[in-house]
Amino acid sequence: MQLKNLATGVALPLPDDLLWTDEHAWSPAVASVSYLLTGALLVQSATRQAGRPITLVGPSDMAWVTRAAVNQLHGWAAAPLTASSGRFELTLRDARVFTVAFRHQEAAIEAEPVLGFPAQADTDFYRITLRLMQI
Repeated sequence: MQLKNLATGVALPLPDDLLWTDEHAWSPAVASVSYLLTGALLVQSATRQAGRPITLVGPSDMAWVTRAAVNQLHGWAAAPLTASSGRFELTLRDARVFTVAFRHQEAAIEAEPVLGFPAQADTDFYRITLRLMQI
């Protein structure tokens, strides 16, 4: 699995055992239901064009990344989504590829030291949660 910055071409390898926890919790169909003044039901339905959440979670005993990788992810997540930045290519272990951006409306990255105390070296390990969305 890897996340590639489309603005710079830099790719960051990610552990293959990160789990996509909300893969089946989203539907492209969306509807708005309301009642008119006459009491008639009004249903407006459409297909979402983008915005599918991709939340990658590392279980507590695997899918660790280094502090250096966490720092790189934080740097990437700090860039707002524009026409030329904030866009990434996520390649999953099954070879599916998605164009994604960090979900800035919530914590885009959570990282917790594996050993339970703050890491000091770039080689120390963290458990991560990445919150992305398909664009």
